[in-house]
Parts: sequence; C-alpha cells; structure tokens
Amino acid sequence: MSENRPVVLVVDDEPHILSFLTENLVTDDFVVHSAPSAAHARSKLGAFRPDLILLDVGLPDSSGFELCREIRDADPLQVRFDPDVPVIMLTARAEEVDRVRGFQRGADDFVPKPFHYPELVARMHALLRRSRAQLGREVLQVAGINIDLSTREVYVGGAPVALSAKEFMLLAALARQPRRVFRKHELLESVWGFRSQGTTRTLDSHASRLRIKLRAASPEQPYIDNVWGVGYRLVAVEEGA
Repeated sequence: MSENRPVVLVVDDEPHILSFLTENLVTDDFVVHSAPSAAHARSKLGAFRPDLILLDVGLPDSSGFELCREIRDADPLQVRFDPDVPVIMLTARAEEVDRVRGFQRGADDFVPKPFHYPELVARMHALLRRSRAQLGREVLQVAGINIDLSTREVYVGGAPVALSAKEFMLLAALARQPRRVFRKHELLESVWGFRSQGTTRTLDSHASRLRIKLRAASPEQPYIDNVWGVGYRLVAVEEGA
C-alpha cells in the first residue's frame, strides 16, 4: 500500500464511470489507477501490484470474466499478476448466471450497475480487511536479501537496492526457490510472458545487470548463478552441499 492508502485498479471502458470512481475514491483516501481495456489492465498489473481490482465484465478487447480467470490462473512464479488480489466485478447485467460465472472465474464479489457508491466502498473495505488478515505483509527473505512484494522494495544486508520493474520480477521469481535452477524458458514465460525462448538475449542481459547490482551491495555473496546450458538460480549451491 502507498502510505497506508489502499491501491485500487479500476478497469472499465466507460469514461464517465472511470472519472466518477477515480474522483470519489481518491477523495476517500484510495490511490487509484485506471484502465479502459484488458490490455491496459495487463500493462498496469505489470507495473505495480494493486490491493484490489474493480473489474467491468464488458470490455472492448476481452471479457472481464476471462481477465479475472487469467489473474487467478497466474503461474506461482509470475509476479506480474498477483493471483490472490481481491476482485470485485461490475456489470450492467444482473442475471444470476452472470454472477455465478463471475464467481466461477474467481471473483470475490459482484456489484451490478448502476451501483450505489457507498455500498461499493463498504464492500471494498470488507474485502481489503479479509485480504490483510489472510495475507499480511508479503516479504521474501533469503541469503541476506529482503524482498517486499507489496512495495517492490529490495534490501541487501539492510541497504536499499534500486531495481527496474523487470529486474525486480526476475529477482522475486528466483527468490521463491533460491537454490533451484530455473530453466530459461520458465523465466522468460513467467517474467516476460514469452511462450518460446527464440534468440532473445533479454533474460541474460537483465540477469547480468541484476547480478552487478546485488554484488555491489554484498560483494561477498555470489548471487545469480548461471548454470550453463540450463538457466539461473539465485544462490549457488556449494560443492558437497
């Protein structure tokens, strides 16, 4: 969260709804990001992690149902999408079959349009309270590195390390199983969304920059082990270990 203010992503293709929700939620101490399509929402989710998503069912380039399912089915390695983020679906259709379909895709709540704003905010706060109680603060701690998945802050030996978005995503993916060797195609898919390895040097260049930054903060620890012909792991395994 930003200064204890919940971060909300509003996904809706109706400009007047985006404007109304943004103006009122900001007034009610939310940090608000907006997206008019599923593609824009995916881009936003690749840049930051919201505490809650308000997701319209009818989007111009996809179905809100499908985007919700995509979020819920995200690979555990993938930090682009948080599969546990609370989702409230908004729809102009109030039929029972639509509500059931939304819940089947992983929605936490369902609010028909036109909605009553105070009720919507009350539902948002209720979901946020449950989410905080279930998850707490998400921090990975491994080999002297502290990785806060909520704020995207990284500390090595207590010192902050500034990483780009992709460098952070790569580090978080490796840190979940720090001694496991992740194959390149796994990391390319989970961090960049690539379905095939191709000839890209994207992973290698990001791994190299990440290694340099971590080594600068902790010269004695050889982070980012390149296992030739296979892939990468965060912490090298000593011989005989």
